[in-house]
Amino acid sequence: MQTEHLIRVDTFCVSHNIDFDFISSLHEMGLIEVVNDEEAKFIHDEELRKLEQIVRLHYDLAINAEGIEAIFHLLHRIEESEKEINSLRNRLGMYEVK
Repeated sequence: MQTEHLIRVDTFCVSHNIDFDFISSLHEMGLIEVVNDEEAKFIHDEELRKLEQIVRLHYDLAINAEGIEAIFHLLHRIEESEKEINSLRNRLGMYEVK
């Protein structure tokens, strides 16, 4: 398996001083994707920013995994709404008199 864009979960846990079970629970809830290999578990480097946000929410603000799931669901809905608003603005712009 090519691991150039993957980060070992155990390395991330040690560097951020977090429990491996926390990462497993996030994976079980569908918040992050964990790639299994024969030798270790990995996360994609694209998910690193999201995982670090989750860690901050959990450990700095004491938000549980269910609360984090709700926050990310709402953030996703906001992003989708913003995309729809931009699309509607672009369509409306075609009808504006200049």
